[in-house]
Amino acid sequence: MRRRIGLLVAATTSAVVLAFVIPLCLLVRNMAEDRAMADADQEARNIAILVSSLHDDPTLGDVVAAVDQRSPATSTVVLATGTVLGSGKVGAKNPDVVKGRTGSAFTRETAHGGRTVVPVVTSDGTDVVVTDVTDAQLRRGVAGAWAAIIGLGVLLLALASVVAVQLGRRISTPVTRVAEVADRLREGELGARAPLEGPPETQALAEALNRLAERITELLVAERAAVGDLSHRLRTPVTALRIDVEGVDDEGLAERLRQHVGNLQRSIDAIVNEARRPVRHDMSSRCDAVEVVRERVGFWAPLAEDQGRRLAIELPDGPAPVPLDAVDLRDVVDVLVDNVFAHTPEGTDFSVTVRREDHAVRLVVSDQGPGPGTTPRSGPGHTGLGLEIVRRTVEPAGGKVEIGAAPKGGTVVGVRLPLGPGD
Repeated sequence: MRRRIGLLVAATTSAVVLAFVIPLCLLVRNMAEDRAMADADQEARNIAILVSSLHDDPTLGDVVAAVDQRSPATSTVVLATGTVLGSGKVGAKNPDVVKGRTGSAFTRETAHGGRTVVPVVTSDGTDVVVTDVTDAQLRRGVAGAWAAIIGLGVLLLALASVVAVQLGRRISTPVTRVAEVADRLREGELGARAPLEGPPETQALAEALNRLAERITELLVAERAAVGDLSHRLRTPVTALRIDVEGVDDEGLAERLRQHVGNLQRSIDAIVNEARRPVRHDMSSRCDAVEVVRERVGFWAPLAEDQGRRLAIELPDGPAPVPLDAVDLRDVVDVLVDNVFAHTPEGTDFSVTVRREDHAVRLVVSDQGPGPGTTPRSGPGHTGLGLEIVRRTVEPAGGKVEIGAAPKGGTVVGVRLPLGPGD
């Protein structure tokens, strides 16, 4: 927008400047020519007066020569007798001299400048005064005047360009800031607000965007409140199911029902937790994966010890920054570790590893459970919702979830994240 405004102002100013500069230059040239011809005419008439007064005086030639030397023009006097006085090269048979003897004064353009012819009637006949000016005399001062006019035009164009840049910045900068705020809102930073600056139209746009952000925030708050209420409503029937299961006499059926109810409870908890997670994805979000994983492993370690599970942890030396919020990464680790506790029997060993690879950080949670590991946590009684939550968390940050089988049995779940800023 800024460049277009600058080009528009430059084109408009150029047209206006040219509309004035070209006629002004032509006017200056015509004025210079008129001035030179007027001076030549005045000199011719002055010499004509001298000729009229001194036509019988033998010093007339010296007087004409003296006047001719003081003037930039070249003057010639052709007497009625055919005698030529002055420095000019005009003879008695020159067409202009012949025409001047008819008694009419005139001026005309020549191949090398201009000429003024003034007849003088004396007792001996009609003498003719011819004054010539060159092209250089006709154009005297024109180049300097044109340079000044063109320089003034260029200065006006430069000033117009500066004004156009300032105007474009005043118009485009507020719009750019509104666009930046819109991008921040798209990334989930609902606290971003556009500044009310710039032209009235831009301020109206910023105010509308701010109202939209407020409305989105209100809707999210209402939705989270509804989800929270839903969680309370669902837990009550699930608890009733648990109580009813305890009353089933068939132990095999009771165990299957307990597994189904447990899966249902975990699914409800995962859905509710995912829905109630605040939007934290910010363009500048980052955390240290080593620090977060160490903290979460410390949280799960007592439960692992209580169930007789051996928990191995492998962390790199130094930080491993990733473009993910610390709260989101904690949720990812919790989901992966919770899957091990939920879907492997007690006493099953597992490990948590963080490695730095080429321009990436890899988080791996592997267990030594009995499952084949090709499609972990999905199948009879398993919804795979936890891993789906992990995918939706890491993929917006450029991450990837990889699932496979461990070499000695069990499941390996890897999360690959790009190295974040500050590495």
